[in-house]
Amino acid sequence: MIGLLAGLVAAFAALAGGPSPAAAQTTERVIVNRYTGLAIEGYDPVAYFTDARAEPGRPDFEASHAGAVWRFRNESNRASFVAYPGIYGPRFGGYDPIDLARGVTYAGNPRLWLIVNQRLYLFGREQNRDVFAADPASALREADARWPALEQGLAR
Repeated sequence: MIGLLAGLVAAFAALAGGPSPAAAQTTERVIVNRYTGLAIEGYDPVAYFTDARAEPGRPDFEASHAGAVWRFRNESNRASFVAYPGIYGPRFGGYDPIDLARGVTYAGNPRLWLIVNQRLYLFGREQNRDVFAADPASALREADARWPALEQGLAR
């Protein structure tokens, strides 16, 4: 019965345009795949800036930061990240800024992204990316206002 109720809640949330509580809410400060330990599903965070696309990293080029394993396409990208993780890592730990603005920690998808003001943002849904792109300043005001309280509830 509980499983059925959880499924109905998740289905209703999806239909209503909100995040699915069972699917992508998380309590980590940086979104990490719980099975692999990889941040942003193993995508190279530097490649968003250098190649303007989501590129998978390679196991040969890894670095640990903020309790996660980050992968890179090459040694140069790894070195750039190690020197400046605050620049290349996704803002808000990879959480969707539109959902943060709503007061929810919802995992961003590394294939749904934007760079705004030299910062990488990941989104859980295309619709959220489109809303953000239309008015990033407004979305960031709301996300920035809610992030400190939400971040306090996340595991270290």
